[in-house]
Amino acid sequence: MAFESLSDKLQNVFKTLKGKGKLTPDDVKVAMKEVKMALLEADVNFRVVKQFVKSVEERAVGEEVLNGLNPGQMVIKIVNEEMTNLMGSEVTELKLEPGQAITVIMMCGLQGAGKTTTTAKIAGKLKLKGKKPLLVACDVYRPAAVEQLKINGEKQQVDVFDMGTDHSPVEIAQKGLEYAAKNGHNVVILDTAGRLHIDEGMMEELQKIKENVTVHQTLLVVDAMTGQDAVNVAKEFDEKCGVTGVVLTKMDGDTRGGAALSIKAVTGKPILFVGMGEKLSDLEQFYPDRMAGRILGMGDVLSLIEKASASIDIDADKEREMSSRLKKGKFDFNDYLESMKQMRNMGGLGAILSLLPGMGAKMGDIEGMIDEKQMKQTEAIVLSMTPEERANPKLLNPRRKNRIAKGAGLDIAVVNRFVKQFEQSQKMMKQMPGMMKGFGKRKGMGGFRMPF
Repeated sequence: MAFESLSDKLQNVFKTLKGKGKLTPDDVKVAMKEVKMALLEADVNFRVVKQFVKSVEERAVGEEVLNGLNPGQMVIKIVNEEMTNLMGSEVTELKLEPGQAITVIMMCGLQGAGKTTTTAKIAGKLKLKGKKPLLVACDVYRPAAVEQLKINGEKQQVDVFDMGTDHSPVEIAQKGLEYAAKNGHNVVILDTAGRLHIDEGMMEELQKIKENVTVHQTLLVVDAMTGQDAVNVAKEFDEKCGVTGVVLTKMDGDTRGGAALSIKAVTGKPILFVGMGEKLSDLEQFYPDRMAGRILGMGDVLSLIEKASASIDIDADKEREMSSRLKKGKFDFNDYLESMKQMRNMGGLGAILSLLPGMGAKMGDIEGMIDEKQMKQTEAIVLSMTPEERANPKLLNPRRKNRIAKGAGLDIAVVNRFVKQFEQSQKMMKQMPGMMKGFGKRKGMGGFRMPF
């Protein structure tokens, strides 16, 4: 889980603060010393840590805070605000040229950071916003990069322009721009070559592209898991080829968070997007305030709502019908499959729980309790049913259950247990119709329903 290690340590510090009815300047200093150690262990730039701790301490030892009704909460509020400021205060959108003018975006970064995949992810997001992007394969040194871009472009249903590997990146970029102008594309994304490390050849190539093609945005893709190295890479790329924004990849696997907390403060360049998985849909807009909330265990309900809304594709009439049936306890196995699909689209139960307030420090225990194997087994059971059986659970007699068990490759006892749990859920829903009011397609929740 992203920031798990840092989040756990900070929450332990704040738990101690909240347990005190009154705080003294010494209490604050002791707490800030622990915060400092937690940030340094998370590989946050030491200058950034020094300034951050100083800013928090200056605000936290004020008379208004120490003598307030809830000084512990006030300190946490200050830490949250300073952490948000550290990462950029406000969300930064990817700037595009107005109207039908073509926006040229150059992607750069080291090999292994996920640059080519991120290029396709950004194209997919722009397409959803009504743009017509064109991916241009400028990496002529790694043949697999061209093929990878073409495959990902096809998955995103986005056009890809390539000239193989026998032409210079500058020529490919120029021809790609001409192709875009002729075919009505209004965003051109150049996927440039990466290296295992920064060298003059790579930087000169990027500079030549910018000299021969008008580049409006230069996005640097860096691996969040490299921590302080990611910050150093960002600083060097910016100095030599002018970066306008940063994309942090592999954030779902970064338990420390040093890169996210340091890049803006060190380079002055905003983080635009974060990669939260390998799927082409796993790219999120970076919100500094929401990220600070996740780190401090406050959750990220707004992102959860957006995930729910984006994962639902049900017309209003069907949604109202399903909501009515659920309230009456008449849901069937088709509804169960739909809820499983929705949950998977949102990243799974663990991803959903991680965005809820107060769950950060408990996620290690909760993830251990989530039996993904069992969830796959129950899905296999439902998929082994006939359409009639899914629509009418009452048809499931012993003979049918035996057939379903064989189809799912499971023992009959597993099938019986699942069907019994399902029946109990139906009874519970009949007794508690009010529980479902928040799970229809109402404000914010986008029709999201929990699996039963």
